[in-house]
Amino acid sequence: MGADVTRAATWHAVPVTVTDDVRAACRAIAQDAQEVRIVPGTLGRVAAGPVPALDPADHYLEGSPDDVAAYILVLDAVNFGSGWFHELPGLGYASVARALAERWRLQGPLDARALRAMDGDAVAALLGQPATHELVRLYAAALRELGTWLGDRTALGVVRDAEPSAARLAATLAGGMPMWCDTGFLKRAQIAASDLALAGVARFTDLDGLTAFADNVLPQVLRCEGVLELAPALAARIDRGELLPAGPAERELRACAVHACELLALRLGLTPRELDNVLWTRGQEPGYATLPPHRTRSTFY
Repeated sequence: MGADVTRAATWHAVPVTVTDDVRAACRAIAQDAQEVRIVPGTLGRVAAGPVPALDPADHYLEGSPDDVAAYILVLDAVNFGSGWFHELPGLGYASVARALAERWRLQGPLDARALRAMDGDAVAALLGQPATHELVRLYAAALRELGTWLGDRTALGVVRDAEPSAARLAATLAGGMPMWCDTGFLKRAQIAASDLALAGVARFTDLDGLTAFADNVLPQVLRCEGVLELAPALAARIDRGELLPAGPAERELRACAVHACELLALRLGLTPRELDNVLWTRGQEPGYATLPPHRTRSTFY
């Protein structure tokens, strides 16, 4: 199933950056996809909408730049787990964001040393989840990885070193931590740069060069909108709630969603990251539950 390969948005600047590489990799996968395709003529069905901001009730945004930057980086270090959420009622991005925000407000931030000491029991207490669950253990490992990588640095120091380039920060995060190294997509590394800017603690001049953030919500929303069409066997597996292993089909879903967002952003006058925010928020609405998201157990989303 080939993809709609009409001209994509050229948001990037010269020289080529890691975000350009993501854009090119997703376009190439979409062009050769066998189980997912962008349906010609459907892009006009997708409407734009207001671009949401970070919710100050769910996120810690009111503190010092140092504390807010630390919060955002820790949040995006554990911004994954969609393949396990159905096993842990009440757990999801919003609940994790709120739990961390409450921790920051009541006890102050987790610094690098505290992150390096995180274990399953500490994460379980923070999130109200069983310490023995695989995802809880992975969250603990992700926080230890971040603490080790930070060393004596602060989150805000890492941001200042990368400024004024969001792409540089994404490359730094993905290049320094294996659990962030989502080759061909860089979902969490890119969204961290976007979140830091939305939180007002980063000054990047190339934010418009970020791609959409490849997870399992965007393919779901674009499938509901009729933009993505799946091979019947793949659609049936997803609709039955089967786990989809990391591999070609899962990469096609994410890549076609990213490439479709490039095409849609150009039509709608938004940047890909803005469109991602619009579509992800739209995906939380009840009407989009008619078709489920795919479930893949991955530390990347």
